[in-house]
This record gives sequence, C-alpha cells and structure tokens, in this order.
Amino acid sequence: MFTAQAERIGPVDEGPRWRIHIGPGVVRVGTKDYARRDRAEQRAEEDMRMDVDQRVAWFLAEGDWPSEPDPQREIHEWSRKSRARMVRTLCELDYTPLYLDEDGQRRSRLPAMVTLTYPGDWLTVAPNGKAAKAHLARFRKRYARAWNEPLAAVWKLEFQRRGAPHFHLLTVPPHGVDAKLGLPFPAWLSHTWAEIVAHPEAEEYSRHLRAGTGIDYAEGLRARDPRRVAVYFLKHNVAGDKEYQHEVPEEWREPGAGPGRFWGYWQLCKATATVQVDPEDAIVAARTMRRWSRAQQRTRQVTRPRVDHSDGPNRGRVRYRKSRERVVLVPRSKGWVAVPDGPAFAAELARYLDQRRCE
Repeated sequence: MFTAQAERIGPVDEGPRWRIHIGPGVVRVGTKDYARRDRAEQRAEEDMRMDVDQRVAWFLAEGDWPSEPDPQREIHEWSRKSRARMVRTLCELDYTPLYLDEDGQRRSRLPAMVTLTYPGDWLTVAPNGKAAKAHLARFRKRYARAWNEPLAAVWKLEFQRRGAPHFHLLTVPPHGVDAKLGLPFPAWLSHTWAEIVAHPEAEEYSRHLRAGTGIDYAEGLRARDPRRVAVYFLKHNVAGDKEYQHEVPEEWREPGAGPGRFWGYWQLCKATATVQVDPEDAIVAARTMRRWSRAQQRTRQVTRPRVDHSDGPNRGRVRYRKSRERVVLVPRSKGWVAVPDGPAFAAELARYLDQRRCE
C-alpha cells in the first residue's frame, strides 16, 4: 500500500516522523517524535520519584502520610475533546468479541442497546458521580457471575431533563436463564439493577423494578460498523435536540462530585495498523482526507454568546444564539476521519498516492 520508511533508526533520532494509522473505522495522519517522548517519560519518572521521596520524608517527620489535595475543578458538561476522543476510539475498536464466540463462530445472539436508569428520587441513591460509577461496576461483576462470561460492551453516561443519570450499553444480551436466579435476561436485568441501586423506600424500589431498564434490539442492529457505533453515541450532539443529556446536573457540579468519564468500553481492544511514510505522502494524504471530509458536509450545533451593543434598553445584555458549523476533523496536515471501512478507505488513498507519484 503505502511507501513505508523505517520505524526508528536509533534512540537519538530527533524530529517528528510522519505516520498513517488505519483502524476498522478510522484513518489518521499524524507525527510522532520518539526522542521527545523518551525525554517526557524520563521527566515523568523523575517527578514520580521526587513525589515519593517527599511523601516518605513527610511520613518520617509527621508519622502519617500526607492527605490528597481536594479536587478544585467543577465539571459542567461533556467536553468537545472527550467527544472527539470517543468517536476516534470507538472507530479503532475490534468488535469481534461482541459477534463471535471463542471458536470464531458467529453468535446467534443479536446486539442490543441496554439502558439503565434511576428512580424518581435519584439523589438518594446517586448523590454524586462516584456512587453512580460504583453501581455500574457492580452491575458488570454481577453479569459475569450470573452468565459465566465477562460483559463486553461500549457504555455511555447521559442525563435526563430532570437531572437523573442513566447509562447506555451496546452489548449482546445472552440467551437462556442466568446461573443464580434462573431468570431470562430481561427479568434478570430489571431485578439486578433495582437490587444494585437499592432505593430505601419500598414504593420507589417497586417502580424502579418495573421501569428501570430497557432493551432495544433495533438500535443494536443499526450499529453495523464501527463508524455507526460512534455516530449513535454521538447522535444527540449531531442532532442538537438532545444536547441537554450531556449537561451535568447542579447537584453533581461541586468539586469532587462530578461524573468522571462519560464513556468507556469493556473486553474490547483496538485493532489498528501504523505505517511510517514520507512527509510528502503524509501531507498529500491529509489534504485528500480533508477534502473528502468537507464533501460529506457534516455539521454540528454550537451555542455562542452575543452581546447587544445597540443604544437601546437592552445594551450590554448577553444572549445565546444557536447555529450550525461545519465539522473539520483534518485541520492543516494532521487529523483523522471516521469512515465505514477503514482498510478500504486506506487502500483507495494509497492507490491515489501511487498514481500521483507516476504522473
């Protein structure tokens, strides 16, 4: 495909090296400076060693370990950088564990989108993000014990209009009954999630048991490739009408009470290939990818403040205006694009570069 160069000649090589990364649903062009990376790793090791020495000196002088500093950052919403990382990562994952068994045979089970919600009085059981993540961790452990297999899934945290958190999981629900309760998966899901959340009031517990979970096979079947999986988990931002689901409720905005990560995955690994190329080929590839990205005419909704500078009574008033802007994932000569088939897109890109060289 691409005209490759040696990955690395020696430990003292300076300067960035151009590379093209290919994943199941993504193609990325970028650079990596190995010498700079080595220096950064050495500095990190020295900083960690100094921190350990300082803690030991404090323990010897005071007789106790120093306490960790209190968190200072307030989280109000899902950041744009985290959204971009999620899309790129989900396009790099190998989803084989979801659809094939250990023998490599295709499973008879269908993928589905599983939803885990909280009761009306959600603050009693989830006063902060750490408590909600603890519920999700216990759910994962109980699934492994009940169905004798680890839970392979992609998950995402969102919020309802009332502020209550809920989780979406793309997974493949098992057949049959569980090993402990003897229940089919839908009944086991409702019973287990209500037991994990464990609202202390009997009425709230009963309502949560009846309506605290959901299984949507139609949404699962739409996730036919890595790019569609990423688009589903990002679709509320693209559509613009459900952006409120990414806004953290007031009760979770105190330092240390934030939601933590908004997304993640279990039992899945990245399946990417990297080739080091000539700078000229890398720059041409990035420009080609940028033109292709612009041709898709993808947009996103943004909200920007506008200050009234007129001489009227509303002078100085700040208003927020919603608009749409074009999404450009390949600025200048670096970046990435999400595609339905990464290897096929990379093959076409390499063919174009070969034709360009022969001209």
